[in-house]
Amino acid sequence: MQAILGVIFHFFGGFASGSFYIPYKKVKGWAWESYWIVGGIFSWLIVPPLAAFLTIPNFTAIITSTNGSILWLTYFFGILWGIGGLTYGLGVRYLGVSLGSSIILGLCMVLGSILPSIYFDFYPQAGKDTFTMFLHTDWGRMVLLGLLVCVFGIIICGKAGMMKEKEMKSGVTDPHGMEVKTEYKFGLGLFVGIVSGVLSACFNFGIEAGKPMADAANAIWKAANPAETGNFLFQNNVTYVIVLWGGLTTNFIWCMVLNARNKTFGDYTNAKTPLLKNYIFSALAGTTWFLQFFFYGMGESKMGNGASSWILHMAFIILIANIWGLVLKEWKGVSRKTLITVLAGILTIIISVLIVGYGNSIKG
Repeated sequence: MQAILGVIFHFFGGFASGSFYIPYKKVKGWAWESYWIVGGIFSWLIVPPLAAFLTIPNFTAIITSTNGSILWLTYFFGILWGIGGLTYGLGVRYLGVSLGSSIILGLCMVLGSILPSIYFDFYPQAGKDTFTMFLHTDWGRMVLLGLLVCVFGIIICGKAGMMKEKEMKSGVTDPHGMEVKTEYKFGLGLFVGIVSGVLSACFNFGIEAGKPMADAANAIWKAANPAETGNFLFQNNVTYVIVLWGGLTTNFIWCMVLNARNKTFGDYTNAKTPLLKNYIFSALAGTTWFLQFFFYGMGESKMGNGASSWILHMAFIILIANIWGLVLKEWKGVSRKTLITVLAGILTIIISVLIVGYGNSIKG
């Protein structure tokens, strides 16, 4: 039952992540960097401490009592994760939308789920699953099988995207809805894609680095609720505050650079644009973005397995994003073969989710 609840929570998180950009499409007259940072202030600065305040009593005391090296490492991984997000665009530029997205998301999924478990093989910690455990247990091998199936699904979706680009010839957009002019350079694109995939996976590393804060929140909750079993649903909310400060740092600096370069600082006060609506839709997008990790933390608390949680989180993001593509008729006009290919990719990802969920359900 715990594993089923975990899968459900991860679905909600994936839905939020796969849907958050839709409100941005309602923003009028602003440059990308302007509405991105306004939404980001809600995503990374306003909503995370609000969520922690509402779910964890005196969460600031947990942060201030945490060892400085833990706080710094958690924040540092947040910075690296932010850089990973920003380099995503370069990977798409040199590899194309489908191939670039497939490589980056695939690497992010694999590295974010596997590297922490390899680390815990060398530096064991109580309650942490190691890669050796994955290899030598039935549930672990099932989770790894689900990971491989999901990567295969991503490859199929990427293939469908490449077929679409070839058929449509123009009007190619990235996952943010922005038109992309590709300059196909496989070697450079592969390097940038690897960098982006590795750094994007650092969010999961940040959660692992900040685990002592989540453990402290869990201990406080258990002391106040001795009759309850399992882990505190909202234990990760305190960790997110620090990780997302790192992401805010990276994105704020870059958006300010773009504002200066593109002379778009005036967007924030431009009366010729629907200012109130722009701020509201940006805030809505930013808040929706944060909900992905709000539900991610709930899912992880139920599953008790960081690797499986990360796999499911990424799988649902990819799944929901592709379904939105179908709902919004982004595949309109493609051949039957291309449509069947993307549907096959979506089905493969759904199967991978079921496999990972089953693996966790048999974990003894």
